[in-house]
Amino acid sequence: MILSKLYKNIFLVTLLSLILTACATQKKVAGPELQGDVYTGTDTVKYLADGVPDRVFFATNESILTTRSRETLRKQAAWLRKNSDVNVVIEGHADERGTREYNLALGERRANAAKDYLMTYGISSNRISVISYGKERPVDSGSNPLSWSKNRRSVTVKAN
Repeated sequence: MILSKLYKNIFLVTLLSLILTACATQKKVAGPELQGDVYTGTDTVKYLADGVPDRVFFATNESILTTRSRETLRKQAAWLRKNSDVNVVIEGHADERGTREYNLALGERRANAAKDYLMTYGISSNRISVISYGKERPVDSGSNPLSWSKNRRSVTVKAN
């Protein structure tokens, strides 16, 4: 009887240890995050070309390029220099907050900031068109800081 209780307790302790060990070894998957108020995840980023991201993100009510944005635009410029027959359109976007007019103007400033940066790396202005969609084409329809940060962007696409 005592021996059976001892085995039962050992079995329960072993089982509980296995369960706790299994829970403790789960890997945490890194998700999108905000750095300041700029989105740094990759789940919305597409590619202009192999290894060349197509979009850059902006802080709230800003059209100033971040360090990460400038790195992306340098990659775009290098790719565009190698592919001189390709023209691009830079789309400016904003989050849902603010009036339609304000967001259209902000989207245009963001697209022009990206265009100006590409031009400093030798890309002709004749190869770059700019359009603003304001808040009309969100990539994330949520109404929270993470969604807003994904929508504050400029996207470089190949022109037709």
